[in-house]
Amino acid sequence: MKTTKFCMILLLSYCFSLSGNTAFAAGQLKAGTAKVNLTPAEPKKPVHDPLYARSLILDVDGNRVAFVSMDVISYVNDKLSETLKKKYNLQEIFYCASHTHSGVEPRDFPQWFEDRVTESIDLASKDMFDARISAGFRSFPQICFNRLVVRDDGWAREIWTYDDHYLSINTERRPFGPVDPAVGIIKVEDTGGNTRVLVMNYACHTDAVWANHKVSADWAGVATRLTEDAYDKKINCLFINGGAGNIAPMFKDPGRKGPDDPRETDYNLIERMGKLLSIEAVKLAKSLRYDPEEIPSVKVKTDSLAFTGRFEKDKHYSVRFATLYLNSKIAIATFPGEPFIKFQLDWKDDLKEEATPFFFGYVSNGGWWPTYVPDIKSAALGGFGADQGPTFLEVGAGEAIMNRQLENYYILNGRMRSKPGPTN
Repeated sequence: MKTTKFCMILLLSYCFSLSGNTAFAAGQLKAGTAKVNLTPAEPKKPVHDPLYARSLILDVDGNRVAFVSMDVISYVNDKLSETLKKKYNLQEIFYCASHTHSGVEPRDFPQWFEDRVTESIDLASKDMFDARISAGFRSFPQICFNRLVVRDDGWAREIWTYDDHYLSINTERRPFGPVDPAVGIIKVEDTGGNTRVLVMNYACHTDAVWANHKVSADWAGVATRLTEDAYDKKINCLFINGGAGNIAPMFKDPGRKGPDDPRETDYNLIERMGKLLSIEAVKLAKSLRYDPEEIPSVKVKTDSLAFTGRFEKDKHYSVRFATLYLNSKIAIATFPGEPFIKFQLDWKDDLKEEATPFFFGYVSNGGWWPTYVPDIKSAALGGFGADQGPTFLEVGAGEAIMNRQLENYYILNGRMRSKPGPTN
C-alpha cells in the first residue's frame, strides 16, 4: 500500500513537472511595432503623399521574427538583414514591398533606406508588449481584376492591349478573373484588448496612378492611412501584398506622358479604392476575437530551391522563401517577386479547413528576386508577366515552391512524419 501511494505521488509530481514545462515552452507572445517616414528629403520627383516603413516584431521565448512593410516597388538587402538579425536576435526579417509604382528607387538612396529600416526595427524592439493575435478574411465586391485576358485566338493579352471586345486598361471596370476578392487581417492586441497592429493582406498591383511622375504610396497608402485613422492613429497598419503578379486595380488612371504633361493625375481613384479596402479591413478587424485556448508560438522554416531559366537554359537561380506557423493556427507562405494569383488561391484552398492561411507576395528574406512567377497554365497562355517581360524561371517553378511550402507547413505543425506511422 505504501509502495502504491509513493508511486502515485511520484506520478503526480512528474505530471505537474510536464505541465510546468509545457507552459514554459508555450511562453508569452510579445510584439513590437513602429512607423517611420520613408520619403527621402530630396527625392527626384515631387511628393504627392509620403511613403512609410512599418515594422512588426513577434516573439515567443526568443523565437523572434520581424516584418517591415515598405511603400516601395521591391526591396532586397541581404547584408542589412544579417546585421539586423544579429543585433536584434531575429530568426528572420521579411521586407514586404507594397509594390507601389510611384515610390522612389531604394538603390538611389541606399543609406537612407538602410537607416530607416534599421530605425523601424530598433524602435519596435524597444517597445515590446505582451500580445495576443487573431486573424481572418472578409470577401467583398471586387475592386481588382485579372489583367491577362484570353482573346479570340486563344492567347492571353494584357489589358492595356485593346481589341474589338476589350478597351485599354479596362475603363469599363469589367470583373475579369480569377482574383481573390478577400482582404485578410492579422490583428495584434495587447493583453488589455487594445488593438495595436493590423496586418492587411490583399492581392493587387499597387499602380492605380502608375505614371503620375510624383511620389505616392498609391491606394495601399490610402488604405493604411484610413485604417489607422479609424483607430484614432493608435495603431500601425502594415500592408502586405499577395499574389498580384497578374492582378490590376479596377480604379486606374491612364497616366501622363511625362512630368511636363499638363494633364493632372486623378488621385480620387486611389482615395476611392483605398477607402473601399479600408472599410472592409476595419469591419473585419473589429469582428475578430482572440481565442484564449490558443497556445502562443512562433515557428518559421526557411527554404530555397534552384531553377534554370525558362528561355535561357544556361541561367541558374536560387529562390529563397519561408513558411510561418503562428499559434498553431495562422499559416503564412512568403514568396519573393511577383507571383500569380493562382498560388494564393490554391494555398488558401488547401489549408482552409485546418488553418487561417495567408499568402505574402513581394516579400524578400534573402536571395535572388525572381520578378514574375506565373503558374503553368498562365505561362502557356502567355502575355506580360506570363511569357513576356523580365527574366523568367523555368515553367513549374512556382508550383515547386508552393509544394515545398505545403510540405514545410506540415513539418511545422507536426503532421509530416519522419518515419512510417501506426497502421491501426
